[in-house]
Amino acid sequence: MSTTAVKTDFAALYAEADAAGKAAAEAAIPVPIVVGEETSPFSGQVDYSKPTYFVSEGLCGFAWVNFKGNTAWGRWAKKTGVASKAYGGGLQVWVRGYGQSVTRKEAYADAFAAVLRDNGVDAYAGSRLD
Repeated sequence: MSTTAVKTDFAALYAEADAAGKAAAEAAIPVPIVVGEETSPFSGQVDYSKPTYFVSEGLCGFAWVNFKGNTAWGRWAKKTGVASKAYGGGLQVWVRGYGQSVTRKEAYADAFAAVLRDNGVDAYAGSRLD
């Protein structure tokens, strides 16, 4: 059982979590990738005689933060439009910025969720590749 008191100024909590997320996303360093056609199926080798694309922001994907909706924080987040219904129950905040960079989106979600947890909200980050 957590002994951390939940902040009741939810606008300030959101601002703090968002600021932490933005700082983490900006500090993240994606690993660039080259996208192209393979020399043969399942070879894992890029055929450089065909068009290739350099993606400086690395892998593409999505990230979000999940938490319970039946809490004061959850009710506030839904009412203000900060959160929406999550697949499988509860609520979620989608990371909308940072283009398609899953590295930056994950960094934002991890930092955002950590601030919520530090303030008594049971929250966790999730992500998937596109």
